[in-house]
Parts: sequence; C-alpha cells; structure tokens
Amino acid sequence: MIRLDNISKQNGHQILFIEASAVLLRGEKIGLVGPNGAGKTTLFRLITGGEQPDEGQVSIDRGISIGYFNQDVGEMSGRSAVAEVMNGAGPVSEVAAELRELEQAMADPDRADEMDQIIERYGEVQHRFEELDGYALEGRAREVLAGLSFSQEMMDGDVGKLSGGWKMRVALARILLMRPDVMLLDEPSNHLDIESLIWLEQFLKGYDGALLMTSHDREFMNRIVTKIIEIDGGTLTSYSGDYEFYAQQRALADKQQQAQFERQQAMLAKEISFIERFKARASHAAQVQSRVKKLEKIEKVEPPRRRQVIAFDFPPAPRCGEDVVTLAGIHKQYGSRCIYDGLDFQVRRRERWCVMGVNGAGKSTLLKLVAGSTEPDQGTVTIGASVKMGYFAQHAMDLIDGELTVFESLEEWFPQAGQGSLRALAGCFGFSGDDVEKKCRVLSGGEKARLVMAKMLYDPPNFLVLDEPTNHLDMATKEMLITALAQFEGAMLFVSHDRHFLAELSNRVLELTPEGVHAYGGGYTEYVSRTGHEAPGLLN
Repeated sequence: MIRLDNISKQNGHQILFIEASAVLLRGEKIGLVGPNGAGKTTLFRLITGGEQPDEGQVSIDRGISIGYFNQDVGEMSGRSAVAEVMNGAGPVSEVAAELRELEQAMADPDRADEMDQIIERYGEVQHRFEELDGYALEGRAREVLAGLSFSQEMMDGDVGKLSGGWKMRVALARILLMRPDVMLLDEPSNHLDIESLIWLEQFLKGYDGALLMTSHDREFMNRIVTKIIEIDGGTLTSYSGDYEFYAQQRALADKQQQAQFERQQAMLAKEISFIERFKARASHAAQVQSRVKKLEKIEKVEPPRRRQVIAFDFPPAPRCGEDVVTLAGIHKQYGSRCIYDGLDFQVRRRERWCVMGVNGAGKSTLLKLVAGSTEPDQGTVTIGASVKMGYFAQHAMDLIDGELTVFESLEEWFPQAGQGSLRALAGCFGFSGDDVEKKCRVLSGGEKARLVMAKMLYDPPNFLVLDEPTNHLDMATKEMLITALAQFEGAMLFVSHDRHFLAELSNRVLELTPEGVHAYGGGYTEYVSRTGHEAPGLLN
C-alpha cells in the first residue's frame, strides 16, 4: 500500500534519513519508535505529502485514503463537537449543517411567511441526508465521541469552548469516524483517560485498515501493534512483534554487536602491535605488508549506538511520622455538583495510593485538597508531623519564568548547588548539551513538565502528590522516572492514565465511583485482578 524506497531527508544541519526503506502493507498495525527528534513526525509528513524526500521516493497505491492525526489540531469553533467530527466525513456534514439551519428557521416565528418554502427545502435536504446515510453517520459519530468520554452535553455544545485536550479528542474522533484505508496516528494516547484509552484499543484492534502510530504508552502499543519500525541513525529497521518483543530484540542485537565490536578491537590491537613491533625489520617485511593490506580490507564493526538515558538517584528524603495526611468529613461542591459528601481518607508512611475514577469523579480535586490549593466546604485536611510535600500539577508549568533558560531556572531554584550537579539533573530529565540554554518560553509542554519534575525531585520531599506526571514524557524518560520513584521511600498519592506506571508504583488503590469511594489494599495489578476491570468506568 505504502512504500518508502531509499529515502534521504535533511532538515537544516540535521540528517534524518539516509537511503532508508520501509513498507506498510494492507491490514498491518505498526508502531513507529525512535528517540525524540529522530524524524517520526517527518516520516508521517513524507507519507501525507506535507514534505518531500531529498532523494528516493514515497509510493502510495492508487485510490488509497489516508487519515492523519497529529498534535496540531488547528482552529475549531462555531460548530458542535458532533458536527466537527462529521465534518471530516465529506459532503454529509454540509447537508447536516443546512438541516440544522432549516430546523431553527421552522421554529422562528419571525419567518412564518416563508414557512412553505422552508418546509419544502427541508424535505429536499432531509432526502439528501438520508441518501448519504447521514442519520447512521451521526449515530456513529456520537458512539465514537462517547468512547472518548464525551458527555451528551459536550457533544452538542460549541467545540470552541472545549480545552485543548478535548479538541484533540474531537480531531482524533474525526479520523476514527472516517475509517480511511490507512490511519497515521501521532501520539493518539496523549490527553486520554484510561477508559478512553481502552476503548480506543478495542476500536483499533477491530479496524481492518493499515495503521502506523507513535505512542509513549507502552501498554497501549503492546496491545495493538504486531510490527515495529524503528528510526535510528537515519535508518528504518523493521521488527515483527509488539513493543516488548522489539525491546528484547533490540537489547539482544546491541549485546551481540558490542561483543563483535570488542572481538574485532582485540584482533586489531594484536595486528597493529605486530606491525609496530616488526615494521623496522627486513626479515619480517613481507609479513608486515601482508597484515597492513589485511587491515585495509577489514570492514570495521561499529559499537552499538547508545541511547543516552541518565539514571536519576533520589537523594534520601527526610523521615516523617506514620500519619502523612488525614482527611476527615470532607464535603466539596462545585456549583450544584457534589464531588465529596463526607469523605474520610488517610495516607500513611510508605503507602503509594493511585486514585482511579472517570472524568469528573474528583481525582484532581482530591489532590488539590491534600496539597492545600483548594479548600473543603466542610471537614478537615491534616498534614502529619515533619511531612515535606512535593506537588506536581499541570498548572505548575505556567509558573515557570519564560525569560530564564533551563539552566538559569535550576540555578535560581537551587543557588547552593554546584554546576556539575545541576547539569546532571538537567540531563536526567532530557536537557543535554545546548538544551539547557533554551529559554523556558520556547519549551514544549513535555519539556516544561520535565523541568517542573526536576525541580520537585532534586530537593527531596517525603510525600509526593502527582497529577498526571507522565503526560508528554517519552518512554525513556518515563522508565527513568519509574526507576527513580521505585527507590523513593516516602508516601505517594497520584493520578495517572499510564497503566505501566500504575502497575509498577502503586501499592494501594482509591476508587472514586458514583456509588461511593472504595479502597483496595495491593497495587493496580491486584485491583484489576480483584475487580475484573482496568478502570472504574468499564463494565466487567
């Protein structure tokens, strides 16, 4: 269906592809992996025609439809979310818009004298809408939006009033409804809660077209893809299997290449030593020349390319008392919506609570109550003795001074720390080389999140309150964070939609449901085993 033949591509001084080749066949589900900046988004743009290769060619079978979802969703306003989603389905959306206008006109008393013409036109437009299977399409659009956690009210409301994250879901729904021959999905798992992620997994498993996607959620990728294409050092390498299989094969290949490299280096050292030792002796001239020629012909084995992931060592946190935080008789209401009605909850030392619940259940509200950034209407929140809290919230990223560089920010926060220590900290969180000189105002959302996390973890708290800490983090940074937090000896209270993160770090689960609050001993894996579902919004 889609073939990339010996493509080369350079952006400025950066070489992304050197005579790289790959193929996407009908029905294949492929995960695209590689370090940040390796060229994953560029590859999507080469396929869609947004960019052209410098050399080589991209061939697409005639008549193939392609749907491309990326993080740049564009402007959306003036339509309902349902209409915006249907808009991707072609002419039927225009007919649907005229139907709605005519329905409003029929209800307008000021246009009573035009009613005959309006009704006649309504009949014609309705007939055309039925011909285009419009009613079924609207039903399917609502089904997709419901799968992505939209309420009926949100579906029918102005899409322009939605937040950026919800607009992304609208853009994703548009591609899913379109059901093209090929879907290109660039980070579709960003901004989704667990319920939406699991619904999307099922949808993509049942999708019979070809799929090429990137994702920083390894669990999500493992469940969908059956092949991996890796971008590394300008080449494209295909692996049959899911992400776990790829990671194992990649590690094995690196190990074998390292052993081969070391063997060759030992052999070369031995040959060079012989040449150096006997090059001045006439009696050994023939042997020396023979070995020099042999060395010239040898194809050098390169060492495996190392992905530079620096481990972050948690400085030991000061010890606190057994009771970390206690919530008693908490009532919290927003307008007419009651979030908590008499909540009692306690976090004790070394407990790692993950908070589960559908959108609007009160997960972030609970974290805000604990962190003191919102007050209960009734009840008390008591922080224990010697507790030093580290709170990661999405809004914390807005408080970074945009005029400072990354390194200047770290220096301002930690004036006593040495330069080497701060550079190591920056490196752990993905700021290496010239990246530390970037002004904070030009950082992406993910980079800002990493900077805030670096600040929080350098001066160690003994109680971490984390609201979606893995949003925007790539797999390598996420693994580093999991490894670091696994060594953390304090208490944790966190919300995350990343099931790998939940399974690795939690030892308690707090489930918020309309029927009440349920606490489970044991971590997320035990919770899934006991309840039979991966998230509260899913039926058994």
